[in-house]
Amino acid sequence: MIKYQATVTEIGPLVVEFVNAGILVFFGAKAPPELREFSIIHDGKELLENVEPGDEVVIDDASYKVLAVGEVANTNLGNLGHLVMKFNGMEVAELPGDVCVEEKPVHPVEIGTVFKILSDQI
Repeated sequence: MIKYQATVTEIGPLVVEFVNAGILVFFGAKAPPELREFSIIHDGKELLENVEPGDEVVIDDASYKVLAVGEVANTNLGNLGHLVMKFNGMEVAELPGDVCVEEKPVHPVEIGTVFKILSDQI
């Protein structure tokens, strides 16, 4: 089941610095200008179910298992389209807005990239 789906519409000039640190910062279309510089802007609409450990994030054809979800990550994603995805392999989120996934190379993101969050339940 798809919990969330979006297509990238804009990429801030500082995104590459975050990618190099193993972090993707997503924001919905209403992100303020000061956040757009380091954000991946997308057209995602509705969070159908909360993101949970065991779910899968798919970026184009690359997939990453969700290992930890911070306490405000689902609220941020549902209300703002805001997702801080850290490719650090941690099983406990360091910050309340973090979604931690497997420590794997970050898939390149460009305009038109589709990302989905899929349930681990059938």
